[in-house]
Amino acid sequence: MGGDGAVKLCVFDLDGTLVDSREDLYLAVAHTLSALGLPPRSREEVVGFVGDGAAALVSRAIAPRDHLLGRALELWRDHYSRHLLDHTRLYPGMVGVLGSARISLAVHTNKPGAMARAILDGLGVLSRFSVVVGGDEAARKPDPSGLLGICIRTGATPEETVLVGDSLVDHATAVAAGVRFVPVSWGLVPMATLAAAGATGFVQDAADLLPFVGAGD
Repeated sequence: MGGDGAVKLCVFDLDGTLVDSREDLYLAVAHTLSALGLPPRSREEVVGFVGDGAAALVSRAIAPRDHLLGRALELWRDHYSRHLLDHTRLYPGMVGVLGSARISLAVHTNKPGAMARAILDGLGVLSRFSVVVGGDEAARKPDPSGLLGICIRTGATPEETVLVGDSLVDHATAVAAGVRFVPVSWGLVPMATLAAAGATGFVQDAADLLPFVGAGD
């Protein structure tokens, strides 16, 4: 499925889909909590907080101390912006998939856009994407307007578009936009959780994405 030539735009989520960033995100949160004298969070907890943007990540990490959010966000942004690529890497096989693409590619993430572009640039793949939209540059997912805006900018209809992602937020965004959702098996959210929400057609390996970027046999 997906290799019928109808797909003209493939939009990727970033964290948990294109890149494994969990260690750098965790360390930025750990630094923030330590600097504020707050109790630490486990890696599993922090990874579970990822997906709805920086403010939501930090808010969840410091909960229930909402009065510290402003300072916590400053600390997190300062640390994370300086350590974006300490441990973050593209998932195995993704370089080949992006390099084989014969259609337009984009990234739609709830991470701040400048950080997303810095990561993609540092990993040598920013030029592969026609558009990169962060959560501070359009309505955050699952609001579909950011995804639909990418469709307009690239000249593709929702029916000609797929969204590759790893989270319930990605799934809900695709459904709201009328775009086909392609769930990955290696992301931050368990496949069983996504399947329970209605996601189907999981890709097990980066190579399985080739038909969705116009490179299928």
